[in-house]
Amino acid sequence: MATWQCVKSCGACCFLAPAERPDLESYLSPEQLTLYLSLVGDDGWCIHYDSGQRLCNIYPDRPSFCRVAADTFETMFGVDANELDEFAIDCCQEHIADIYGDSSPEMTRFEQAVGLEP
Repeated sequence: MATWQCVKSCGACCFLAPAERPDLESYLSPEQLTLYLSLVGDDGWCIHYDSGQRLCNIYPDRPSFCRVAADTFETMFGVDANELDEFAIDCCQEHIADIYGDSSPEMTRFEQAVGLEP
């Protein structure tokens, strides 16, 4: 069974351009939406994303909507805890494909890390 995990030096989820996520209002509270929009840089990337290091500069203190946790995903998307891995893996695959491509090294590393590739 595949188990979700964050893969260092990816950062696909840090591309926050609202045009890429048109349904933000359906899963973020008004306060969260305001915070989310304040994090979007001119280039669409999170202002706390270090593109050179490909790391989040506020990772331990990142907002709840940036965390893959059962309670967060249940609140935002109605995902049961037992479905979290599958849902989060699908989300990551979608973001990685959009940013880096389906056959990218980032996708390969992610799929290997979560147990989808030998």
